[in-house]
Amino acid sequence: MEIRVLRGPDVRSLLPMAECVELMHKTMSAVSEGRVVLPLRSVLVMPGELGMMGNMPGYLGEPECFGVKLVSLIPGNKPPHYSSHLGLVLLFEVEHGQPVALLDAAEITAIRTAAASGLATRLLAEPDASDLAILGAGEQARSHLDAMLTVRRLRRIRVWARDSSKAADFARSEGSRHGVTIEVAATPRAAVLNADIICTVTKAREPILLGEWLAPGAHLNVVGSSIATAAEIDTPAVVKSRFFVDYRGSTVNEGGEYLRALKAGAITPDHILGEIGEVANGSKVGRVSPGDVTLYKSLGIAPQDLASAHYVLQKARAAGVGQVIDF
Repeated sequence: MEIRVLRGPDVRSLLPMAECVELMHKTMSAVSEGRVVLPLRSVLVMPGELGMMGNMPGYLGEPECFGVKLVSLIPGNKPPHYSSHLGLVLLFEVEHGQPVALLDAAEITAIRTAAASGLATRLLAEPDASDLAILGAGEQARSHLDAMLTVRRLRRIRVWARDSSKAADFARSEGSRHGVTIEVAATPRAAVLNADIICTVTKAREPILLGEWLAPGAHLNVVGSSIATAAEIDTPAVVKSRFFVDYRGSTVNEGGEYLRALKAGAITPDHILGEIGEVANGSKVGRVSPGDVTLYKSLGIAPQDLASAHYVLQKARAAGVGQVIDF
């Protein structure tokens, strides 16, 4: 039995953002068409403020494979030394159930999460949307900038972070890497003023973005909060948006922004208009008019990891990349 081990740099070189956006189009369509098996993730919460470990198993029908992502979430981790999400994706083949690959989960998570937001932006944002605001300046901010540049031609980019020096570092380093100018905003409100694409990628447990600040026609990718007790945007922002999700089953259990609005009586369950895969396959309508505020709530699901892992594995085999261990 052979297992191919693929480190972060291997994943990064074999999974370009543009290719991953296309991969997410196929994957999210498969999710919404029921061609996956997708249990809710389980989370081990460690004592005190130490952190958590997530267990995300799943089966993907095309390409056929199954596996699991095990990932730690340690709030005190500071990139680039340690990602906030560290772990492994273990991929199995279905004929005999043999494990075939072990991949760095941090890099897969960073790329596939932003690629799914890129897909949502391509499907939901106005075609000429070009003013980007990023709230947060960490790993997902960097990957989301990659994704937004992949799906839209941007004329203006602003970033905000609680730590202004971190935002300044992001603006300098990412601006140089992409050959663009990135402005540092003093407040979230200043960052999103008249923005037509907004990505929230923070660790905030309470809203940092208010609905009253949103311009008509804006599209939001709400990414940072992944548990039921945290929310990056307030209830009025949820109410005024055409609300789409990665997977309905996850959102009704873990989507903090949705659950707060529901508990407050501000929305009903019908406020979830569909999964992004339903927009991708044409079974649901995304944006109806130019003035719509559209929203994609990302929680992250195992089929995204499995599809990415399988894609990387096939390219790695063809290129002879990675370390092959014979068990």
